[in-house]
Amino acid sequence: MNNRKTLKLAAVIDGPGWNFSSWRHPAMPADAGENIDFFIQQAQLAEQAKFETLFLYDVSHVGPGNIPYYLSMFEGGTLMSALAMKTERIGLSLTASTSYTDPYNLARQVLSLDKLSKGRASLNAITSNPGGMVNFSRGHLGKADQYPMHQEFLEILLGLWDTYEDDAFPRDKQSGVFLNPRKMHPVNYRGKYFSVDGPLNLSRSVQGRPVLYMAGSSPTFVDLATSYTDGVFMAGSTFEETLLLANALTAKLVEKGRRPEGFVRAVSQNSIVGRTDAEAYQKYQEIRALGPYSHTPVPLFMGSAERVATEIQRWYEAGAIDLFMVRQDHPHGLQDFIELVVPILQQRGLFHTEYEAEILRGNLELPKPAFRTV
Repeated sequence: MNNRKTLKLAAVIDGPGWNFSSWRHPAMPADAGENIDFFIQQAQLAEQAKFETLFLYDVSHVGPGNIPYYLSMFEGGTLMSALAMKTERIGLSLTASTSYTDPYNLARQVLSLDKLSKGRASLNAITSNPGGMVNFSRGHLGKADQYPMHQEFLEILLGLWDTYEDDAFPRDKQSGVFLNPRKMHPVNYRGKYFSVDGPLNLSRSVQGRPVLYMAGSSPTFVDLATSYTDGVFMAGSTFEETLLLANALTAKLVEKGRRPEGFVRAVSQNSIVGRTDAEAYQKYQEIRALGPYSHTPVPLFMGSAERVATEIQRWYEAGAIDLFMVRQDHPHGLQDFIELVVPILQQRGLFHTEYEAEILRGNLELPKPAFRTV
């Protein structure tokens, strides 16, 4: 499959990592999930390497047995707003559950981030564990409610982001006209789970709308994602599984009259890279040796920089991914990837050397959505 887009890269900045042991590494701040200086360092490192976006996972239902990152972490909108002030071009993506919040709150939060960053915001809107709903007064809802509620949420979210047409605010001091009211559109939505009048009190994004993602793999997920979102995060457990899902998404996009080139398919991988395979394996063993847990499986993308770059190229050229998300479980994982793998990807013409646009949609090669009303 020929990809129109060049390969895109994201940095998953998840504090001490997605395992039980990395926080104990001498080079990892033990409080990395709540250490703003650490997050700023990671964000600026990724921006210097011209990554298209940062990405932050989130969770709101925890217990003492969770990985350390889940037990001690910033709220995504707050963190990304802080990072917006310390970066200039890199995208800022937060995760939020439609099971745990209301669409008006999230629409305003993400569009505010988009305004603060001058068009660099994106949202990964997910469904979540019903067990966590008791933290948000929704314990009466169950698993069967997840996707129907998610669909209503997405419809309202997109409607609120399109409250105002692009030129709704003349803000003309001489005439005294601040708003053209004919270009303001409340959503007036009534559903089973949500009732929202609108309008939202923020003008339309310079991107049209913040970039919107979903995460999952089920047939229902594929149907919703290809109807409402700009891209998806796939599990990526194996190459074959990922390619199968990517092809299913492409087929569904074509069926719905959407151009697959205007959609982003992404996977998150813990890449452990060395100058040699042996060096990479030693870094992996460093993490394994830090604790009694064995929850650190051998990464799919581990080995010499040449080996990792070639594997990324294989997934990309096969059409399995458009965006490769670098997750850091080793404390130097992101820096190693940037120093060793990125130059190879650039030499092969797979990854850019400079940002092409000021806004996230431009750097992801996604079209600006036309205004729509709900």
